[in-house]
Amino acid sequence: MKRTPAVAGYFYSENKEILMSELKTLVKEKEEKIKVKGIVVPHAGYMYSGWVAGQTYGTIYPPEVAFIIGPNHTGLGKEVSIFIGESFVTPLGEALICKKLALKLLEEVPFLEEDPLAHLHEHSLEVQVPFLQYLNPKIEIVPLCLGRLSLEEIVTLGKGIAKCIKQENRYVIVVASSDFSHYVPHEVAKKKDFIAIEQILNLSEGGLLHVVQKEKISMCGVIPVAVTIYACKEIGAKKAELVVYATSGEVIRDYSSVVGYGGIIIY
Repeated sequence: MKRTPAVAGYFYSENKEILMSELKTLVKEKEEKIKVKGIVVPHAGYMYSGWVAGQTYGTIYPPEVAFIIGPNHTGLGKEVSIFIGESFVTPLGEALICKKLALKLLEEVPFLEEDPLAHLHEHSLEVQVPFLQYLNPKIEIVPLCLGRLSLEEIVTLGKGIAKCIKQENRYVIVVASSDFSHYVPHEVAKKKDFIAIEQILNLSEGGLLHVVQKEKISMCGVIPVAVTIYACKEIGAKKAELVVYATSGEVIRDYSSVVGYGGIIIY
């Protein structure tokens, strides 16, 4: 089974040449790249958050395999799901599923279920794939779509991902797909989002969950980010760095109701 694009022509161009041109503009590649353990990147349409994602991807050494972890916006399918089909298809071609790691993770995590339905229309994973293909046309992926998880389940999933990565002799990263505040004034978004970002920079998955709930921060991918933090620490991450933060207001010049975007590297 191949997972065909759900938001090509909507979140990003469905034309290969135009998409490549967009990515070339968005991905600001640094001369000295960092071999990260994981990243946090937004998943809005490229015209809104693509430059934040692009700056983040431009700082990292191209991975060979990426666990892509995103929230389930559609409500379809299982609560904690993995896609183990043949590939994710984009206008740039096919990103093959790393079935070895996907099947290993399925063995390691008892509540994880194989479920293509949860991935069918989910954009949070899909929009990351062209960026990864741009960095490495031969990229392999392990897509995970998450609903609600307890802290205990976050730890279990994070440990499982880390165990899989430790057993792989290729360069594997974890990509957490998340936007921050949704549809609040620019200054409110910025204030609240930096409270959450501080916990990510502290590599505290528990702290992140706590402040998001306490401050009522409408961060859609808090669970994927928490899993990513834990997994990255398990494979040796010691620090995190904010690459760039922005809101949709800075793009459309309407600051009354914005979405927050953050690009963070963990290494």
